[in-house]
Amino acid sequence: MVNYPHKKKATLTSEKNISFGKRGMSFEDDLTKSNEHYLAANKAVIHKKPTPVQIVKVHYPKRAAAVITEAYFRTPSTTDFNGIFKGRYIDFEAKETSNATIFPLQNLHEHQVNHMIEVKKHGGITFLLVKFSKFNEIYLLPCENLAKFWQEYKLGNRRSIRREEFAQYGTKIPEGAFPRIDYLKVVEELFL
Repeated sequence: MVNYPHKKKATLTSEKNISFGKRGMSFEDDLTKSNEHYLAANKAVIHKKPTPVQIVKVHYPKRAAAVITEAYFRTPSTTDFNGIFKGRYIDFEAKETSNATIFPLQNLHEHQVNHMIEVKKHGGITFLLVKFSKFNEIYLLPCENLAKFWQEYKLGNRRSIRREEFAQYGTKIPEGAFPRIDYLKVVEELFL
């Protein structure tokens, strides 16, 4: 059981007991494998950031098999990945959507977008990666474009970013073998 900072327990409201907890994990796994490839090739050092959690209760059924039974998120996490590439700090959020035509902006949190804006302000490279799973398309959207869409969202003028807008304001990342998602090629073209 993981609880949120305001001490309310996370519960499912659906009668079907559907879990969305692992949504996007294969995308993140592919990014992690790509980052391992970059590290092995001495190209970059980029890692997934762990979510800060405060462990409250642990059950010890056996001495070597501890099970966390209750925990709280200490603070809201910022973005998913960070590191260094060609001497520049890099920081980005990765999201996956099963929607064929749009990426809902409610899938982002305000503190994440604010963090990205601050990173950009201080000279870091920051962006949003979105995978449209129905088309197996991945787009890199630079922070400055995301910030414009987010401002419209905050004003109530928009609820999502259309797939066509990712194609217009972002860059499509082709999938390959090694690395699976070569996003640093696009980062190099756009930012360096």
